[in-house]
Amino acid sequence: MADKKLVAYFSASGVTAAAAKALAQAADADIYEIRPQVPYTNADLDWTNKKSRSSVEMNDLSSRPALADQSAGIAEYDTIFLGFPIWWGVAPTIVNTFLESYDFSGKKIILFATSGGSGFGRTADALKASVSSDTEIVVGKLLNGRQSAAELKKWAEDAAPDSQYGILK
Repeated sequence: MADKKLVAYFSASGVTAAAAKALAQAADADIYEIRPQVPYTNADLDWTNKKSRSSVEMNDLSSRPALADQSAGIAEYDTIFLGFPIWWGVAPTIVNTFLESYDFSGKKIILFATSGGSGFGRTADALKASVSSDTEIVVGKLLNGRQSAAELKKWAEDAAPDSQYGILK
């Protein structure tokens, strides 16, 4: 039985969406976009404005922006590649909303992100509180810039379990 994979992603400006689509194709994975119920505008994303929506949400890490839908079908998947832009050193709080909206028990979540300048920082720890204790969260890689299909395929194979043998490649 093959390991069924999903690439789930949140993208506010399209950068993470491009990385997610390339990864899904390279990894032979299904794809799901995490969409906010109220889409972000350019003004919402102005990190220099302390009153912008993204600034307000990220200054209150208990913020949980509503999702547009909950149709990801997580139960069907063994491995979930979860992508997002890095905001203020962590994942946007809508990623926590997504994680808290499904049962990820026994699943492996491999993080990938896009970032204009920072790494994963404390992202994995910040997300771990949003899933059950038997969910494995793995810091994957930053997918900034253009990745070749071969590079993405190799990384996805190395990061996801080889279901034929039940071990990591």
